[in-house]
Amino acid sequence: QVQLVESGGGLVQAGGSLRLSCAASGRTFSSYAMGWFRQAPGKEREFVATISRTFGIKNYADSVKGRFTISRDNAKNTVYLQLNSLKPEDTAVYYCAATQGDGYYRGTPDEFDYWGQGTQVTVSS
Repeated sequence: QVQLVESGGGLVQAGGSLRLSCAASGRTFSSYAMGWFRQAPGKEREFVATISRTFGIKNYADSVKGRFTISRDNAKNTVYLQLNSLKPEDTAVYYCAATQGDGYYRGTPDEFDYWGQGTQVTVSS
């Protein structure tokens, strides 16, 4: 099992930046594909980005492509999400997730087994 703890959320003006971190427990972090999802009030949880275990292959939702960057540091058991050029519609609770399965690239929440508690990102206009 792995436990995930997100941090780095906050209030930022449109056009600003934030860096989210997700620290994972355990000694097998490198065996997990990681993902970031978000959920706005009244909406379903949606895919933001994923990164593979070994080669760091990245996938992004079209809505964040070119603005957000996912990365991982296996030595620190941490996955990051750099959020640039933020828009009010990016306001949501952001969750990191982990899976040892092979379906992570589909970007669906059901493919992920472990979730953090979430961190709030609010973008003001």
